[in-house]
Amino acid sequence: MSENKVSYKKSIKKWPMDERPRERLFKYGEHTLSNAELLAILFKNGSLGSSAVDLGREVITHFKTFRNMSHSDVEELRKFKGIGDAKIAQLRSAFEIGRRFMCEEKKILGTVNSPKEVADFLMPRLRDLKKEIFQVLLLDSKNNIIDIVEIEEGTVDQAAPHVREIVLKAIQNFAVSIIAVHNHPSGDPEPSEEDTAFTENLKRAGEALQLNVLDHIIIGDNNFYSFTDEKRL
Repeated sequence: MSENKVSYKKSIKKWPMDERPRERLFKYGEHTLSNAELLAILFKNGSLGSSAVDLGREVITHFKTFRNMSHSDVEELRKFKGIGDAKIAQLRSAFEIGRRFMCEEKKILGTVNSPKEVADFLMPRLRDLKKEIFQVLLLDSKNNIIDIVEIEEGTVDQAAPHVREIVLKAIQNFAVSIIAVHNHPSGDPEPSEEDTAFTENLKRAGEALQLNVLDHIIIGDNNFYSFTDEKRL
């Protein structure tokens, strides 16, 4: 949707009622609002001499897309006049809600049928993160998701996700099978030597305890690597 080019250099409270983003949202629906107007509702106010819509337009012009904005760091957002920690917290919370919403339906359905299915529902959550996040899907005998647990942040070699901790989580939740998943912030999902070594260690531990290690999936930027698909597990 193209942005409304009208710029009001005064408080939104002084705008005509039909031009105020919040009132328009309730009257016409949120889908009718421009990106700048949606941001204005989150921001609530702008800065001296600029409305919240002006601020929203400045931000969306800079980042181009909400996705670009979602993985920007705090310091980049603080460069905008009128954006402090409260607005940054609101933005980051909104983006995280969006990521979880995109995963929610699949998580409720619960059954895992393929590596692509796992990648598709975790990618919105993991692909844009600045740090590596290591997660494990715990599955029952019918490959229904019992839970998704987060082990550690950091790279696989630096965070050193402990095989013992993963196995313990699986036993505590009566899981029959597990799928390990982590992201590569670089966007390249190709496994490192540490990724490969970890996968082999996890497989051996699973075999010893009759726990099926179905896959280790690495999430990149709109792509993924599956050790199972590549016949390495």
